[in-house]
Amino acid sequence: MSGHAPAGRRRAKPHEEEEHENHERWLVSFADMMTLLTAVFIVLYSISQVDQLKFAALASGLSESFGAPTSVLDTGSPTQDPGVLDALDSPMQINTTFDPTAQADPSEVDSAAAEAAAQHSAQVAAEAQATFDQLQAAQAAIAAALAAAGQPDSVEFQIDERGLVVHVVADQVLFGPEQADLRAEGGRVLDALAPTLAALPNDLRIEGHTNSLPVTAGGPFPSNWELSTARATTVLRHLAESDGLPEVRLSAAGFAATHPLLPDSDPASVSVNRRVDIVVLSDASTEANAQLPGLAAAAGRATTPQTVTPQTVTAQESTP
Repeated sequence: MSGHAPAGRRRAKPHEEEEHENHERWLVSFADMMTLLTAVFIVLYSISQVDQLKFAALASGLSESFGAPTSVLDTGSPTQDPGVLDALDSPMQINTTFDPTAQADPSEVDSAAAEAAAQHSAQVAAEAQATFDQLQAAQAAIAAALAAAGQPDSVEFQIDERGLVVHVVADQVLFGPEQADLRAEGGRVLDALAPTLAALPNDLRIEGHTNSLPVTAGGPFPSNWELSTARATTVLRHLAESDGLPEVRLSAAGFAATHPLLPDSDPASVSVNRRVDIVVLSDASTEANAQLPGLAAAAGRATTPQTVTPQTVTAQESTP
């Protein structure tokens, strides 16, 4: 007799009861809505029945908190209060006389513009004067330091729209002809300038310049552009590495013979235009900086270096 169940019998499927559907879920939403409506009507009723004494105390407290006067209107008897909401029944006054085509009086506009322009001009003038005084004090300090170091005549000063320009003549001071190696005397001049320059908050730009004479063919520099740039970076490196000026305040540029102090027709231009300028950059506004040359002239200070007495130019000096 076989142990297997007869082939004709199948296992009955478990009975699944139908999920009961809740037809009363709407009552929950309805109850929430009724609760909210009840709360709204309670709030409306409560604010329509204001105790005038408590309202006056609240208004006084709020006024004191915001710094306003603590005066409150006389409310009379608190039992005869018509309610805050009843005040909304009174008509509201609306201004309907606005004319979109109306324009301001031109004289008033011109007067206001003139006053604003005058105030701005006064502010710029004050800024320019303060900047000029700062640069003038820096010039005096540099001159005193050079005099103490025995180099009183090694630089010339100029105040222009850039700031204070210290002209250090390269001829026989900083560099030899067609050279960018700093001389010992030039190093002493820079060392004398450095403490005052380091104490200033201004950025410094080192500018190299040459005269208009071309470089010698086959020399160390292919043109005056490379020569002027090399001289500027040499001075920058000395100020940063030897004198400890922050590198973030320093920049260098070479201008070749494009920014002469004296025209080529002047015999002194050969030596005077060969120079390195240390520019103490003004941090004032552009408008204030534009007034600096005028302030220098008004103070009796020439805006260009003093003319150098013409000298006989030797063969060695006839180089950039």
